[in-house]
Amino acid sequence: MNREETFLNIISKTLTNSSFLGDDCAYLKEYNLAVSTDTLVQDVHFKYGVEAGTISSYELGKKALLVNISDIVASGAKPEYLTVSLSGNLDKDFIEGFYKGADEICKEYDLKIIGGDLTGGNKISVSVTIFGSTKGRNISSRSGAKDDYIVLLAGEHGSSAVGLKILSDRIDKPPSKRLLQKNIHGERLPYKEDVRKAFIKAHIEPKLFPEISKTVATKCKKEYAMMDTSDGLYDAMKKISESSNVGFRINYDKIPKKNCVLEDGTTVPDFNTVLFGGEDFGLLICISREDFEAAKDELISFGAVKIGTTAADKKILIDNKEINEDLRFEHFKK
Repeated sequence: MNREETFLNIISKTLTNSSFLGDDCAYLKEYNLAVSTDTLVQDVHFKYGVEAGTISSYELGKKALLVNISDIVASGAKPEYLTVSLSGNLDKDFIEGFYKGADEICKEYDLKIIGGDLTGGNKISVSVTIFGSTKGRNISSRSGAKDDYIVLLAGEHGSSAVGLKILSDRIDKPPSKRLLQKNIHGERLPYKEDVRKAFIKAHIEPKLFPEISKTVATKCKKEYAMMDTSDGLYDAMKKISESSNVGFRINYDKIPKKNCVLEDGTTVPDFNTVLFGGEDFGLLICISREDFEAAKDELISFGAVKIGTTAADKKILIDNKEINEDLRFEHFKK
C-alpha cells in the first residue's frame, strides 16, 4: 500500500460519514451530479519556469482542465461546469496564458468555468473541481466488474511518459546524451520531429474519449467498471481488481501504444512504461459480454480496443505472466 492509499484509509476511518468516498468521482444521485477535484503541483506534476520548465502556462491551463474532465468522463457522466483555484508566485502573463488554454478546452468540450480562487504561495498549485450531469446515464463504479467481463482500453499507453522524458532530456542533458535514433541513412539524429511532437503532445494535451464514455453509460444494461488511466494502466487494473474482486487476463500486443525504435535497438515505450508510465488518461472499461456485443461497433468506431477479459481470481496476468512488481506513481514521496 503506497502513502496515498494509506492517507485515504485514514481519512475514510476518521470521517463520520465516508460513504461517498472510494471512486474518483462522488455521485450525488438526488442532484443528478458527479463531482471530482484534482490538484496539480509544481515540481510534483509539472515543471514551470524559463530554465527548467516542461510546460507553458497556456499548456498548463489546457492540461489542468483535461485531467479533471477525464475523471468525469471515466464515471460515465457528461462534464458541464468547473471551478479553478490557482496559488503560487503568479504574474499577469501566467494568468493570461493559463486562462487562454483553459478557455480552449472549455470551447472544445462545451464547459463553463463558474468560479474559483486566487492566492499567493511559493510554488504554483492548480486545483480544479468539475461537475458532470448523470441524467440518463448509468454511472460507473470500480466495484462494477464481474468475472468473464470483456476488458476494453482506449488511448495509447506509455506515450505521455515518453513525452515527459523527451522534455526532461531537453533540459537536463547535453545533446550528445539525449535519446537518439537512426534515420534511413543511418545518421544519428534526435527523435524525428513528428514522433517527438506526438509524444510531447500526449503528455501536454492528452486525448480523452467522451464518445466512448457516453456509449458505455447509455447502452450498458448491466453493472460495469470504467476508470481513466491517469496513474497508469496497471494502477487502474489494480484498483478495479481490489474493488470488484476480479483478476485480469490481458494480451500485451493488444494494448494501444506508439512504438519507436531507438539507436540501440530498444523500443519506446517499453513494457514497464506502458503499464506504469501514467498520465495517458485513457479509459479502461470492464463490461458484460452481452453489453459488449450490443455496443461493439460503436465502441470500436470511437477507438476502444478489446485487450482481454476479467477472471474470478484477483491476479493481473499479462500474456499469462502475473505482474507482481508495483511501479505505480507515488504522489507522496518521502
